[in-house]
Amino acid sequence: MENQNKLAILILIGGKSTRFGIEKAVINVLGKPLILHQIETLSEIDEDIFLVAHSNQQIYEYRDKIDFPKEINFIVDDREFFKHKNIYKPMLGIYSGFKQLKKHNFERAFVLSCDMPLIKAEVIKFMIKQSENFDCCIPRWKNGFLEPFFAIYPVEKGFERAKQILLKENYGLLKLIDNQWKINYVSVEQLIQPLDKNLVSLININGPIDISKLIKLYN
Repeated sequence: MENQNKLAILILIGGKSTRFGIEKAVINVLGKPLILHQIETLSEIDEDIFLVAHSNQQIYEYRDKIDFPKEINFIVDDREFFKHKNIYKPMLGIYSGFKQLKKHNFERAFVLSCDMPLIKAEVIKFMIKQSENFDCCIPRWKNGFLEPFFAIYPVEKGFERAKQILLKENYGLLKLIDNQWKINYVSVEQLIQPLDKNLVSLININGPIDISKLIKLYN
């Protein structure tokens, strides 16, 4: 694990999908599970990839269903500050991921949700480049809306923020961002859309109806 540029990819797979009835990462779209679409694209980036799961059982089941590349790493949710047994929060996955990345001396993490299968390598590379010399790099729409599940965060500072959020039990993902950080807000319309005309990199799958829209955009 030669993290020469000190950045890792962190994909959150631990959430539950009440709309689908199954976990979204294993849903088959265009001939393969959602998560494999992401991983195949990310393989072009040459950064270490970590998947954060809610349990060892989930990892076992995913490995049984999906033929992951050998270089994929798994992290299990660390519930030392989160006592709600059957509740799954993205912030818990971020805390757990950052805790492990700290041990490997990573400085930054590109956090992605597992339900964004059509990410484009050009956009990922652009975001990584834009994150240089910043604590945080996050897409921002002209209406001010942010994309926290497609953003780069500082591992150590993010870990401390996530820990405090878990302790206070107020789990909004945007609370992870500290206004004291040096933040690069990347314009979606001006900077990302020229690289991704239909902005498919930012489309997440929230319900079955979105699958058909996704396939149409892909084709």
